[in-house]
Amino acid sequence: MKHQILANKGKFWIYIACSLLLPLFVGFTVINSLHDLWYLIPTLIPCFLFVWVYFSTTYYIDAHYFYYQSAFIKGKIEIIKIKEIQLNETLWSGLKPALATKGMIIKFGYDEIYVAPINNQQLVQALLKVNSNIIIK
Repeated sequence: MKHQILANKGKFWIYIACSLLLPLFVGFTVINSLHDLWYLIPTLIPCFLFVWVYFSTTYYIDAHYFYYQSAFIKGKIEIIKIKEIQLNETLWSGLKPALATKGMIIKFGYDEIYVAPINNQQLVQALLKVNSNIIIK
């Protein structure tokens, strides 16, 4: 049975709104007839990518694994291999299937990943149920 943890989307909707300004600008300045609508296709690509990232960012926990997904970033971590979690931190480079700041950095093996659930404590408690040896900082 999978337990879903909601992702914190932060103010990511601002990126979606701003990405809609380019097609509007092109639409008002370039398009004079229906034959010119093909100019809008390249300008809509950033908007589609932002919407895809926004709606696909999710986290799940089952009996043995922590699953994460954000657009084309997808993977799973064996919960037993998680060594340490740093709360209310932001990883500025590396693997970040997250849309907000003040999430958590999960360290496992020699790797680390940044996730930003709505409630950090809820995710920590769910992980500690499976692996009570995780160090919380």
